[in-house]
Amino acid sequence: MARLNEMQFRSKGALIPFLKKIFSYSFKYKRLTLNFIFFIILVAVTDAVFPIIWMQLIDKVVVPFAEIYTKQTEPNIDFAPLTEFAFYYFAIGMLQAFAVFMFIKFTGFIQEQVMFDIREELFVHLQKLPFAFYDKMAVGWLMSRITSDTDRVSEVISWGFIEVIWGTVMIIVCSGVMFFLNWKLALIVLSSIPVLLIVSFKIKRLILDFSRQARKLNSEITASYNEHINGVEVNKSTVQEKRAGKEFSILSEKMRVASFNASFYTALYQPLVIFIGSVAAAVVVFIGGKMSLGFPPEITIGVLTAFFSYAVQIYEPIFDISGFYAQVQGSISAGERIFSLLETPTRIFDEPNVTDFKKIEGEIDFENVSFSYDEGKPVLENFSLKIKKGTSVALVGATGSGKSTIASLVCRFYEATAGKVKIDGIDYKTKTLFSLRSQLGIVLQTPHLFSGTIKQNIQYSRENATEDEIKNALRLVGAENFLGRLEEEVGECGINLSMGEKQLVSFARAILSNPGIFVMDEATSSIDTITEAKIQRGIEELVKGRTSIIIAHRLSTIKNCDRILVIQKGKIIEDGSHFELMKNKGNYYNLYTRQLRTEKEKEHGLFVDVTEKQVKMDYDEVED
Repeated sequence: MARLNEMQFRSKGALIPFLKKIFSYSFKYKRLTLNFIFFIILVAVTDAVFPIIWMQLIDKVVVPFAEIYTKQTEPNIDFAPLTEFAFYYFAIGMLQAFAVFMFIKFTGFIQEQVMFDIREELFVHLQKLPFAFYDKMAVGWLMSRITSDTDRVSEVISWGFIEVIWGTVMIIVCSGVMFFLNWKLALIVLSSIPVLLIVSFKIKRLILDFSRQARKLNSEITASYNEHINGVEVNKSTVQEKRAGKEFSILSEKMRVASFNASFYTALYQPLVIFIGSVAAAVVVFIGGKMSLGFPPEITIGVLTAFFSYAVQIYEPIFDISGFYAQVQGSISAGERIFSLLETPTRIFDEPNVTDFKKIEGEIDFENVSFSYDEGKPVLENFSLKIKKGTSVALVGATGSGKSTIASLVCRFYEATAGKVKIDGIDYKTKTLFSLRSQLGIVLQTPHLFSGTIKQNIQYSRENATEDEIKNALRLVGAENFLGRLEEEVGECGINLSMGEKQLVSFARAILSNPGIFVMDEATSSIDTITEAKIQRGIEELVKGRTSIIIAHRLSTIKNCDRILVIQKGKIIEDGSHFELMKNKGNYYNLYTRQLRTEKEKEHGLFVDVTEKQVKMDYDEVED
């Protein structure tokens, strides 16, 4: 769970910074946003005009007609005024319908555009973040940021923003009209608004807290789901299905409780608004009724009707604003994760005024380099190493000794905390990342292929490569069987290919760019010995005249390297060729003979002692 920790706005003023950040995206499209706001205001104004039409209709048409009815047995009724007010109602209704269509159109565009912008910014930023970030971050957590969180946040600045603008304009217009008609009744209606604000302030913290819990648990559930789907073979082979299900059930139950509490307090707004609105409307009916029935009457029947409409109508925008507030509180946690991710420093980037590497020759120089993944736990300290161009160097040592760290520093996946790494005598921090990595050929232990064809995956390192160049790369790595399969689909993550086939494709991809430096990090550890033999032929071709750093699980694959470095706790404890190190009978000798013994035992199915004669045969093989 430590991989899921995230920065959050913990202060009580979380709402304002969140809204500032999210609305900055919509204001990139000023013309569209202004049109969007204009048509929402137009809808609100037309909504507020309808009670005035009813007031005028009652006072100028209905009441006068009623008086005529009381005085005449067969009154002569003129329907012209009624037709006039019907026309007003119809005209305003049509105007409102047009305004609703327009703001929905602009709302949809703004929502989709903002969602696109945020997702694109997130994806581009994720591509720039260093390996150190991914070492501590779960894939499921990142997937939730770019999918559900962006969708939730974009709704705030589209449909949620409608409620705020419409509600605010409605309250202002309705309040102004009510004060114009009768200030006493207006005060009665408006006096209930502070009560709602106080209640909202009390509940908002609960909504925010439970929403944060729910969204964080959602990230954990997504990460757990992703982890156990990918690890389903391990769960089945170790008979841990029930355990995995129980752990997932515990997370789901926590999510259910947190989500229910957030929904409960969000829903509490509805009965509160309805209750307070009903009380205010009842008071208006009682006091307004006395005022209209007095002699002489203080207000007309039409004014009382208008006030009753406003008393009911004014609580709808308050309810919508409260709903928006609840929505924002629920979305703040999603926004926090999005913006904390966007604000994560890239750490490894091009400094101002850096220049490009020209053609990299391949000389590598570590000058007193220190590095640690976690503070206080150094992996390398004052590490120095010089590799001449065109030299093949193998790194050997126990897990955690620092082999992969050295290779990663060469690729500038990480940066040294002290000292310098030089390429061709130049501190690579003074050169662009693109010009460095575009001249590196990198093959990792677990190959990754993208959905598409074999050809497209090989071509990934150099888009403009011709088919002949792709085929030549395949021949170099001993993958001739792919020559007639270039248009074959590899499937998601290369699922249609075996591990060995995927590794061969990744080798061809690495060599296609004709790198000046070749890095291979235990690239043959996950494949069978037959495929390894094919790759070994390719490796011999790859390293010719090219600086190569090879980390190998099987020591038999590195015997022909120019130098073999034995790394222990970030230090070079042995350095020499295979023959020299075997002759010295040190750490490398022990590692090699132990591995040779294991291979012989597997081959013959019994204990085999590795004798001096067998080692001597190995010397002769190297000398030959």
